[in-house]
Amino acid sequence: MSRIISYSTADKADVLAFLGAADELTADQQRCLGIMREKARERQRDLDDQGIDLGLSVPDALEHLVAGHASSKAEYAAGAYYHALQHIIDRNASDPAELGVYSKPSTFFGVVDEELRRLGVSADFLLHDRLFSGPPEEIPFHIPYPVDGPHIGMFPLAAAKPAADAYRAVLDRMDESLRYDVREVIEKLEFEHEEWEYATKNIDWYTQDTIFFSITG
Repeated sequence: MSRIISYSTADKADVLAFLGAADELTADQQRCLGIMREKARERQRDLDDQGIDLGLSVPDALEHLVAGHASSKAEYAAGAYYHALQHIIDRNASDPAELGVYSKPSTFFGVVDEELRRLGVSADFLLHDRLFSGPPEEIPFHIPYPVDGPHIGMFPLAAAKPAADAYRAVLDRMDESLRYDVREVIEKLEFEHEEWEYATKNIDWYTQDTIFFSITG
């Protein structure tokens, strides 16, 4: 089954502010949480329609995260927690864009990383581990990793341009079968860098620092 990789940009601190916040949320955060709850209910209805039972509902998973835990012992609860976390990210992030559709994204980006590494690109700029990194390590409690997805990844906005430059420098020497997809990644990283650079210089309240990836089936 093909997997869709989408991404958006956000201030990681804004996402973290909801995790374990419980009754300490501001009025604006409470309003945002209300929207997240509705999105979680919509997602649960989608899962129900597909006959997918994670053993924990997405709305309940969202309440757990806001309360400061991910303690369900249900076999597939990790998936529910990641769906819920994605709603928190989405509410605090830019409109999502699509990186691409891949039949086996882990395999494909593993191959891309091997090729980039062979051509001397720094490990700091390789994508596979970033795409599947999971949520921010600053979260004050453990969220189990859903082996079967959905998956969440992160890449620092400050590294977008250096990574794009490193990829472009070796693009002509890459395996020809990889060039189109890597060129697409380069263009998207360059665009996000331009947006980040402009906003950082010209918008006082702008604090976004992270590209968040979402990999769904």
